[in-house]
Amino acid sequence: MTAANESSTLIQVRDLVKTYGLLPVLRGLNLDIERGESVALLGANGSGKSTFMRLVSALSKPTSGQITVGGWELPREAAAVRAQMGTVAHKPLLYENLTAMENLRFFARLYNVSNAEARCAEMLERVGLARRSGDLVRTFSRGMLQRLAIARALLHEPEVLLFDEPHTGLDQEAAAMLDAVVVDQRASGRTVLMATHELERAARLSSRIVILARGAVSADVPTGGMTGAELAALYAAKAGAR
Repeated sequence: MTAANESSTLIQVRDLVKTYGLLPVLRGLNLDIERGESVALLGANGSGKSTFMRLVSALSKPTSGQITVGGWELPREAAAVRAQMGTVAHKPLLYENLTAMENLRFFARLYNVSNAEARCAEMLERVGLARRSGDLVRTFSRGMLQRLAIARALLHEPEVLLFDEPHTGLDQEAAAMLDAVVVDQRASGRTVLMATHELERAARLSSRIVILARGAVSADVPTGGMTGAELAALYAAKAGAR
């Protein structure tokens, strides 16, 4: 699907507010993410990271404010946004009574993926699940579910990848595989937004760090040659700011 415009800014967020009842979670958040950036979103529990990710992925509606992705406005043009986005969230959101291959075939039809059978097989191989392609998903471990969710996110070659704590439940081998996926997608020019608590990994995999505190941006810096220790110092100063 062709984006509504070809601006260098892919994700634009203005004055974003999200409340649950009387509880404010996001308080006038503003953020721009450029095409091809790899952004790590950091913040303490309750800072608004997961809420922000749900809003950008069109899984929730803002109380007020504006979000555009590729020129498409949320929530009004949510279908167009979802078509250009791959998401890995806390919950895998897979069909437990289907096999791994059947899950990917379903999503391939949903996204109108060409050469679907070959593409599904390629993705299962990419995440190390080729030998389990015919097994029911309900028999999978947490790590295997996360691997399959990653395969689904990459299946339709989306322009944007949203990872919400994607390393949760992964063993060392699977975590290294996911790191390689992030590096590959960044090298291919795709945009990656990853919410994480892992500071060293955030410094290593991202081109930019955004720290949320109390529902707004408290720091927004390029990683450059930033070390894990330098990021930890910044995080300590900014994660409780505002």
